[in-house]
Amino acid sequence: MSVAELDAVEQEAFAGRMIQMVNDACLGMMTGLGHESGLFDTMDGMPPARSEEIALAAGLNERYVREWLGAMVVGRVIDYVPEHGTYVLPPEHAASLTRAAGPDNLARIAQDLGMMGEVEQQVLEAFRTGSGVPYSAYPRFQALQAEETGEVYDLALVSGIVPLVPGLPERLRTGIDALDIGCGQGHAVNVLAKAFPASRFHGLDMSDDGIAAARAEAAELGLANAEFQVGDCATLTGSYDLVTAFDVIHDLARPTQTLAAVAGAVKDDGVFLMGDIAASSRLEENTDHPLGPTLYTFSTFYCMSVSLSEGGEGLGTVWGEETARRMLTEAGFNQVDTQRVEGDILNVYYVARR
Repeated sequence: MSVAELDAVEQEAFAGRMIQMVNDACLGMMTGLGHESGLFDTMDGMPPARSEEIALAAGLNERYVREWLGAMVVGRVIDYVPEHGTYVLPPEHAASLTRAAGPDNLARIAQDLGMMGEVEQQVLEAFRTGSGVPYSAYPRFQALQAEETGEVYDLALVSGIVPLVPGLPERLRTGIDALDIGCGQGHAVNVLAKAFPASRFHGLDMSDDGIAAARAEAAELGLANAEFQVGDCATLTGSYDLVTAFDVIHDLARPTQTLAAVAGAVKDDGVFLMGDIAASSRLEENTDHPLGPTLYTFSTFYCMSVSLSEGGEGLGTVWGEETARRMLTEAGFNQVDTQRVEGDILNVYYVARR
């Protein structure tokens, strides 16, 4: 088909979309910088101010702050009054951009864009070789992940997620043995250990740094009922009343083996509580997902690639509820129910019993 035969209206519309896409990608990078540098937090509630005043308050270089402010103004994130040369962050925007916004802070997610940019050339090479990108290529991942999930655990883990399992809060108050696999820096374990002092909580992760951070937090909180070990989830041993896995299984090199190990570790009257991405195994059912492009991008740049680098299954972020149910059943869980937490558009929670 020649250029002359193209639908001119559709072509122009898509060209406009591409321009917007590039602009939004760049704005996303600058939004991540705004979060990491503390600029959004500095400007939150600050009266209209010049770039020099904002830079001074944030402890940053004025020239860089001024250029960042330019991107925020033309991106309609920050308001600008040229007559006075002043900038202000509208409170309606701050509600999605500042640490004070808690789990509603979407700027926190934007910092992942910078992390993905750091490995772009390695991902490109993986397209040619299929070898994946090693976990070691993402030195910031665990810290970013801990920051993104920490406030969610503080806000909803005890009051919103644990009650998804009927009777579980009562059992935890009485005292049971619980294990969190892929615990990262262990904040979920420590939140539960603090809330349910009669129960015994264990965290398992392959990262030495993550386990060190988890132990340090437990010590700081004075938790005698939380312990952490470095180890492979696929070869876990022991017997537990509760096993949890939050946003972990789709990242693993050996998820099938891990789920089988979990099934073997859950007591007869125990439960496996798994939180993972709320999406479909079928592409056509994800076209209207509010974070569809984000999920496939994160999968390509981290989840799938890291798994493949270890010779793993490479499930990726969008492994879907259908696949998850099938894998849980094949692992030995005869009863699998799915639950959602109000306001959480990203995750679905599986309550699995043998």
